[in-house]
Amino acid sequence: MLDRQLSARGIRDERVLCAMSRIPREEFVPEQEREAAYWDGPIRIGYGQTISQPYMTALMAQELRLTGTEHVLEVGTGSGYAAALLGLLARDVITVELVPELAETARATLLRTGYGLNVMAIAGDGSWGYPDLAPYDGISVAAGAPEIPAGLLVQLAERGRMVIPVGPHLDQELLVVEKERGRIRRKVSTMCSFVPLLGIEGWQT
Repeated sequence: MLDRQLSARGIRDERVLCAMSRIPREEFVPEQEREAAYWDGPIRIGYGQTISQPYMTALMAQELRLTGTEHVLEVGTGSGYAAALLGLLARDVITVELVPELAETARATLLRTGYGLNVMAIAGDGSWGYPDLAPYDGISVAAGAPEIPAGLLVQLAERGRMVIPVGPHLDQELLVVEKERGRIRRKVSTMCSFVPLLGIEGWQT
């Protein structure tokens, strides 16, 4: 996975590569899908949700440029795999999942595998972020939004970075958003296809 799916496709951040080499991805997928845990594609985890392909998880983490001191928000916990990765790269992580059952399963998996010590998994509407613990140095959104949610922009710290898929269903641009002196800059990292971001600042259905 590291050589063929990540390094060969431009993942150069050694901290990201090292962290992904440590996390047992098979622990974060349904038992019946464990043989496919490291394949180059998303895996269904129930409730209409997926765990992203390893490359996309690595790319999003790389685009955040984490050094280990950051307070990070993740929107869309899913299985908890990306939260585990972010937990190894940042100071602490708040991860919000709309589906309560997935939030509970992810919380249990993170604790069981030892990757939940600096990760707080919360059931709620992540499209609005988590204002109680804002601002965030980094925000990672693992679902496609119709546009960048205003609430997430407010919660992004000065000189913070947000990675978010934006566009119509199943056909989005992965945007890297930066805030500096109150101004918002954005660039397109790649094209992508995520499940829709549901919630008050996402898709309504």
